Amino acid sequence: MNKIGDMRVLFSASIFLGAIFLILSSPASAELAPQTDTPPTRILHVMSYHTPWRWTEGQLEGFKTGLGGIKAEFKVFELDTKRHSEARQKAERGAAARALIEQWAPHLIYTTDDDAQELVTRHYLNTPIVQVFSGVNNAPEQYGFDKADNVTGVVEHEHFSESVTLLKRVVPGMKRMVVVLDNAAMWGPVVERMKMAKLPPDVSIVAWETIRTFHEFKQRMAAYPEMADAIALIGIFNFKDAAGKNVPFQDVLRWTAENSTLPDLSFWIDRVYHGTLLAVTVSEREQGLAAGRLARQVLVDRKSPRELPIQTTTKGTPVINLARANKLGIRVHSDLLLSTQVITRFDWNAK
Repeated sequence: MNKIGDMRVLFSASIFLGAIFLILSSPASAELAPQTDTPPTRILHVMSYHTPWRWTEGQLEGFKTGLGGIKAEFKVFELDTKRHSEARQKAERGAAARALIEQWAPHLIYTTDDDAQELVTRHYLNTPIVQVFSGVNNAPEQYGFDKADNVTGVVEHEHFSESVTLLKRVVPGMKRMVVVLDNAAMWGPVVERMKMAKLPPDVSIVAWETIRTFHEFKQRMAAYPEMADAIALIGIFNFKDAAGKNVPFQDVLRWTAENSTLPDLSFWIDRVYHGTLLAVTVSEREQGLAAGRLARQVLVDRKSPRELPIQTTTKGTPVINLARANKLGIRVHSDLLLSTQVITRFDWNAK
């Protein structure tokens, strides 16, 4: 090729490259180009309680699974209301959580259990912040969720009938049960649901007892064998010690396992690890998973929380603490062990 032909080729190539540069630098192409610097979605998890705790941590793990692969930045705030249950303490913790919200400006707040709804969620109804909850015992209407456009979530309903039926299989002679509660307001709707539950025909609740101190709890536990065959340990967080402080529920359950001669049940797997005989548990993972899926529909599918009905998870898992059964002298049939989750130790022996 001669020099003129070479120059023509170079000139054509320059025009082509220039055109490519103009296309790529135009506003339209910028909109089509993948965005690699999109900031993550800010998600604040406000838990009513504290860690370590299987119930709270399991809900958050389930939530992240349900959320999927969304690019997100998480922060966690522990209200810690089981150890700080007085009204003044709760108010202080709630104020601190709300200060973090104002400072960090999350796009979504994921709240777990009832105290977080009272102290946080209800303060941001009908605001631009998306709110998703799980682990709530009270009716959503109590917090105004039925009138809010920015809230959806998952309520927690206990498996009382199923838990009593499981206990009846383990202890066939069980007929009389005492229900033990502390004075926390959250147990009101739980008790209402328990009273409506269908129990085996020969099982009756002989007493519903609200206990306020650890000393009183010990006294009542010593008296129960005269009046009952089993105990439903439901509210055990607010028992006060001699100094007026809440006794950790782990200490309550360890004392119970070491001193009580009666079989007992509850609704949460934490309790069974810490010495309660059995439960058909409310699944913390299922609660969080359902909440995470709701959050994904808002963040990815661009649905309004108002379009997503509040849910109730139904999956329960039967769990038995074999170490407690052995201590009580109860022989659990092998076919029952094969159909339940079996815990073979007390949690305090694992440390």
